[in-house]
Amino acid sequence: MPSLIDMRRRIRSVKNTQQITKAMKMVSAAKLRRAQSRVVASRPYGALLKKVLANVAAAAPGNGDDDGANPLLARRAEARILLVVITSDKGLAGAFNANLIKGAQHFMKERSDAAVQLEPIGRKGRDFFRKRHAAILGEHVGLAAKGAYADTAAIARQAADLYRNREIDAVYLLYNEFKSVSSQKLTVERVLPVEMPARQAAPVDYIFDTPPAEMLADLLPRYVEVEFYRALLESTASEHAARMLAMEAATSNAGEMIEKLTLFMNRVRQASITKEIIEVVSGAASAE
Repeated sequence: MPSLIDMRRRIRSVKNTQQITKAMKMVSAAKLRRAQSRVVASRPYGALLKKVLANVAAAAPGNGDDDGANPLLARRAEARILLVVITSDKGLAGAFNANLIKGAQHFMKERSDAAVQLEPIGRKGRDFFRKRHAAILGEHVGLAAKGAYADTAAIARQAADLYRNREIDAVYLLYNEFKSVSSQKLTVERVLPVEMPARQAAPVDYIFDTPPAEMLADLLPRYVEVEFYRALLESTASEHAARMLAMEAATSNAGEMIEKLTLFMNRVRQASITKEIIEVVSGAASAE
């Protein structure tokens, strides 16, 4: 049976851990509010860009998905695939990173007949696949903390260049889409070739100063950049939400453990006091 000193040390250790997890929960909650506001602000921009892209594509003659008028629209057999996996740089976020890694492994298993190259964004995904000697085309760490559009756009432009040069046949994004604080959806999205949005029945009648085909050629790379950046924002918000919930659960579990240890310590102390009383009474009775 552990001594009272050992029990007090263990309770003090759990209390210190509880203070750390509580502080981490508060930090994640503050970061989540900022990340959530950025996600909400980016969604209307992405939706409007898709709408404009559909209207411009409708006005541009000969810009179907399969006619190869634009290299970012040309569809090919997916023999060489680039999978961009967006994980976090830090742990202690529950099953956030584990679900993403499992999703990436499932993706590669489903396309075992194709050559899948990975481009992890985030330290956790990079470390996991590097240790398993996966085919890594590039790696990026610290993008979520910066949250800069220029850094993410550079990755998107590089992927678009590879696709134009026929070095890869498709580009997929794997990330957690932010639904709510308690819900994140594992999402696999194909960004290249660009899948044109459904054309509206009554498209907007634009007056084009630049030919629609040239404008479409300028809009498609921007659309790919926005999709990459939006996926990073969604993943960042999901990460903070997952870490906040994980730290809340850890704080609650620490509280329950403190209660159990305190109860056990009181029982040990009571047993020790009872034993001492019995020894005193027995000694007094034998002295008589």
